[in-house]
Amino acid sequence: MSILFIDTDCELPFAKAKEAGITNIIKMPYTICGQQYYDDLGETEYNAKEFFDKVRAGNMPTTSGLNVEEYKEYFEPYFAQDEDILYVSFSDKMSSTFNYMDIAVKELSEKYPKAKFTRFDTKGISLGAGLPCYYAGLMHSQGKSNEEIIEFLTTFIKKINVVISPSDLKHLKRGGRISGVQATLGTLLQVKPIIKLIDGKLVNTSKVNGRNKAINTIAECVINEVREKETYPIIILDADCKADAEKLRDKIINAYPDATIWTLDVGPVIGTHCGPDTIAAVFVGDIKE
Repeated sequence: MSILFIDTDCELPFAKAKEAGITNIIKMPYTICGQQYYDDLGETEYNAKEFFDKVRAGNMPTTSGLNVEEYKEYFEPYFAQDEDILYVSFSDKMSSTFNYMDIAVKELSEKYPKAKFTRFDTKGISLGAGLPCYYAGLMHSQGKSNEEIIEFLTTFIKKINVVISPSDLKHLKRGGRISGVQATLGTLLQVKPIIKLIDGKLVNTSKVNGRNKAINTIAECVINEVREKETYPIIILDADCKADAEKLRDKIINAYPDATIWTLDVGPVIGTHCGPDTIAAVFVGDIKE
């Protein structure tokens, strides 16, 4: 028997995780207004507008990784049963939390040598990781082996495209993505970065003037580069900017009326780093080597 884990940095909504048969979800912590919470993918009520309004009001959230003991709490029950554990995770280039996970797994492996643990790095974040997690869950529910799931994911993650445009550059500055001067000038000039996920890292690929141009650029990217849209959904993510998400959706639907589109909220952990009014698209394209 095998056990599948995912984490909330994949931002796969709880309802979608449940639909895929995923029940083991590692919840990542965040703190806002002096109180710590654990993201649960909307299993309990998550109000995106309420969260991002707090950020707009100047309440800057923070995130942190799990410690060794917290990882042990998730994994030890299955190590104790000598299970074959597969953890499909977000990119390890975006967090040091996996250093603590490695320590926990090493200690558990020494204690329970018959158990097997494998982490598959999606090299993604948010739904760039969540879409692979969803299909891993479906395969796991169908009785596919961990080896079969990993074989599928190894190719599938090379097809995942993520295009992001944050509204306010100060959140990227806080995360060390751009300098303070760039953030100030960008905000004054209404310059909007176009960011793509490349090999597990967020890369600023271009800049455009104004929000409408940013939405148009994301739409053009999806329309020109999407593949296998009959099989896989196109995902639109918004950090409490529903009108902009609807504009983006309309542009894509006008080009591809039969496409399946998931329109989803940015969650609190990812929202901490991208900020309110971020808009993004995730879709399947050509294989990238």
